[in-house]
Amino acid sequence: MQQTLRFALFGNTYQEHKSAHVTHLLEILRQKNAQICISNEFYDFLRLHTSADLTGLEIFQGYDFDADMAISIGGDGTFLKAASRVGKKEIPILGINTGRLGFLADVLPSQMEEAFEEIYAGNYLAEARRVLHLACDCGHVLKGYPYGLNEIAVLKRDTSSMITIHTYINGELLCSYRADGLIIATPTGSTGYSLSVGGPILVPQSGTFCLTPVAPHSLNVRPIVVRDDWEITLDVESRSHNFLVAVDGRSETCREGTRLTIRKADYSVRIVKRCHHSFFNTLREKMMWGADARI
Repeated sequence: MQQTLRFALFGNTYQEHKSAHVTHLLEILRQKNAQICISNEFYDFLRLHTSADLTGLEIFQGYDFDADMAISIGGDGTFLKAASRVGKKEIPILGINTGRLGFLADVLPSQMEEAFEEIYAGNYLAEARRVLHLACDCGHVLKGYPYGLNEIAVLKRDTSSMITIHTYINGELLCSYRADGLIIATPTGSTGYSLSVGGPILVPQSGTFCLTPVAPHSLNVRPIVVRDDWEITLDVESRSHNFLVAVDGRSETCREGTRLTIRKADYSVRIVKRCHHSFFNTLREKMMWGADARI
């Protein structure tokens, strides 16, 4: 007898031309007699801008949901938003890629039926990925969710000069970065923003974070890899007396003098992977490692 699974559905709210993928997904889940709950903002988007059949779906708001598995349909940005909503529930998240590259959301719409057959057969992996936690002193309260699956970035404001970031590892001074910013990335995030500014690629199981400066003033400054159980402390100086902190792309302004402390979170995000989709396989497929146009 087939088990009954409950799925929480998240999606982006700007790709109405790709609504056919949502319709197909709902058809697959209904054929499996799955219980489906959907985030309220995604439900409203589908109701207003698509012809998808939404009957029988349970609507939830914010973090008030429970499921056997979460589904993110969109790109990696949608996946990160879903991960922030799942939070410490540690519900495994399946990413269906209707975006561009898709490192996190790596199941193509054409592979959905096959993927759900594997899920119902228990033939999948739920990889635990490290998460960063950001804390501030000086009474500053972060408005958003202070956990990042990809990275935490400290950046100058658009119109300001470069900033100085005094960086300490376990209380010991590493260096003072004079740059447009500094990215602290997890292995999951090492193929994102950090990589685009020259950071290294970290294997997910390596137990490390990397610190990558953005446009450093000194050519001697290079990215550095540290253990993920070490504490990173940042003191920022800025001529404009404020700076930006971005957690997985969710940014807010902090005042100069705010001390930032970054450490490994007390939970992990579980990413659903098909058994034949390894990290190295993803590097070859998404980043064209080993590809030679001459062959």
